[in-house]
Amino acid sequence: MNTTAYEQRRSQIEHYFDRTAADAWARLTSNEPVGRIRATVRAGRDTMRETLLSWLPQDLRGLRVLDAGCGTGALALQAALRGAEVVAIDLSPTLVKLAAERMAAEHPTMPGSVEFLSGDMLSPDLGHFDHVVCMDSLIHYDSDQIAEALAGLAQRTRSSMAFTFAPRTPLLALMHSAGRLFPRSDRSPSLSPVAHADLLQRMQNHVDLQGWQGARMQRVASGFYTSQAWEWTRS
Repeated sequence: MNTTAYEQRRSQIEHYFDRTAADAWARLTSNEPVGRIRATVRAGRDTMRETLLSWLPQDLRGLRVLDAGCGTGALALQAALRGAEVVAIDLSPTLVKLAAERMAAEHPTMPGSVEFLSGDMLSPDLGHFDHVVCMDSLIHYDSDQIAEALAGLAQRTRSSMAFTFAPRTPLLALMHSAGRLFPRSDRSPSLSPVAHADLLQRMQNHVDLQGWQGARMQRVASGFYTSQAWEWTRS
């Protein structure tokens, strides 16, 4: 992987979520009313989150889960309520702080636990996990960068990795040709639409993903939200 390109991209994403649109994403992930466009994104994200959670064991007691790109912590919370020991990490300290505050206020005690961190989700310092979930945290990267990121995570994951990517479709290319998820001043960094066949080939050929195989897949399309979930498991 081109480390410099990855780091530049990561810096753009951090700037967007932590400075440009933190308030917009805080509202999007709350119960507050939102406009029509954001409502479709909220509905799509809710459906995607439930899809990824359904791929995890119902009983997560004693299991360590990485929520890579946790945002405001909705997925981490549900995993912890099922008993998981969750490490929830995001590039945005602002969103991580909001996630921790929401969880402390709404769920002071849980069967599991959540450790919130801000930083790079690929850091080896995070340790080993039973399951890894990357919900919409890889959609700004190309096929090679996604495969490389997952290969690194695979070395520290015992059972499964569930992630999403932006599928290469004519509609998605049109909607995001200028990298616009939100209108006006809080536009997101452009997505990187990925062809499934290309990503599959790169992952199958990666030496550090030998012993892993693709499993369940689900596309979620809701207005201005389109994302494809894919589960990989140890074979």
